[in-house]
Amino acid sequence: MRNILFKLTGFLILFGSFAIGWLYMDMTQFVETPLRIPEKSVSYTVMPGAGLKEVARDLAQRGMIDHPTYLVWLARWQGKEHSIKAGEYQLTSVMTPVELLDNLVAGKVVGYALTIVEGWNFRQVMAAVNSHPKLVHTLSGLTDQQIMAKLGWPDQHPEGRFYPDTYQFSGNFTDVAFLQRAYRLMGQRLDEAWQKRDPDLPYKTPYEALIMASIVEKETAAPAERPMIAGVFIRRLKIGMPLATDPTIIYGLGDAFDGNLRKHDLMADAPYNTYLRRGLPPTPIAMPGGDALQAAVHPAPGKALYFVARGDGSHYFSETLQEHNNAVRKYQLH
Repeated sequence: MRNILFKLTGFLILFGSFAIGWLYMDMTQFVETPLRIPEKSVSYTVMPGAGLKEVARDLAQRGMIDHPTYLVWLARWQGKEHSIKAGEYQLTSVMTPVELLDNLVAGKVVGYALTIVEGWNFRQVMAAVNSHPKLVHTLSGLTDQQIMAKLGWPDQHPEGRFYPDTYQFSGNFTDVAFLQRAYRLMGQRLDEAWQKRDPDLPYKTPYEALIMASIVEKETAAPAERPMIAGVFIRRLKIGMPLATDPTIIYGLGDAFDGNLRKHDLMADAPYNTYLRRGLPPTPIAMPGGDALQAAVHPAPGKALYFVARGDGSHYFSETLQEHNNAVRKYQLH
């Protein structure tokens, strides 16, 4: 009996050694063999909340790997079983399971970008957001007020509230999350500018500085001129002189603006007609960038109360109405 047990034990040890050796070689082959990708690369999305076992089974069902259990064992051996991150990944035909696991743990997701351009109004921002193919769209068809409610700021006007910048995001990123990020960045930039503003500015609130920055943004694309433009408007505010700026009227006209401002547009009383109404308009008229924000709180000193476009992208600044009229005849009428 002892002899039989001894032989049986030896057989089991030999069989176990053989099985372990075979499993080791099979596992080694698995981790060194590239994924079976039908093309050079393919997009694969790990959904939020998905675990590695679920991902491994899905990859096996798609024919990309042979042994989903091996991928789980590999992650467990490396202490990474519960460390994978959701998102969209680009899987290539030369990627091994080891590299796949490293990417899933590091969160090397596919990146996308969307730029909010300086001077865009909210309508243009939403057009870009709604047309981006990689954002998850939840705001299409909503009014401005409904959109702001979805973002968490139901009582605020959207114009001027979203900072112009290029924003990076991964797949399954919602339009709400995108706009919230741009809103918070504008709030941060505006707060920083307000805290360091020059003394004796005619603003009661940061929002008024934001309104001014949006006007400066629309008046000139030349960064060097923005503090000078802001200086003109601030001096006008201080003496009670109308701002008399065309971009505010154009904004107020909205879709009715056909590219030309006419006399009746300038003479029609409306909230954004800064020729007839003194002070700032009720809201910003565009998304101001960082240079415009800085100009609004750090205007250039001087005495100029007027400016006119030269036609080359720059402006001529005048201290008196007579000098301004001469500049208009020189640069505009001729």
